Amino acid sequence: MDYGFHSPTMSFPVAGTLMIEPTESESKEELDRFISALKSIKAEAMKAKAGEEGWTLEDNPLVNAPHTAAMVTNSEWTHPYSRDTAAFPLPYPRP
Repeated sequence: MDYGFHSPTMSFPVAGTLMIEPTESESKEELDRFISALKSIKAEAMKAKAGEEGWTLEDNPLVNAPHTAAMVTNSEWTHPYSRDTAAFPLPYPRP
């Protein structure tokens, strides 16, 4: 949800794998946007795994997703990543 997508149709045809099936009505631009989101999510996972920027496996944008408006506007923010990273992981969800 943090990337502006609802869960797509998914299946698990082979153990340990995930197949995502977009509908035929999705445009090339929308598929490219989805691919960008998946790449960004992988980068977040790698940063958490490596402990970059103080991220831990227990406290990172992936573990705490989705970030609700109430979470990112709360006066207290205790996470090692910024509110901006939580609310707008890529440029396109920005209003």
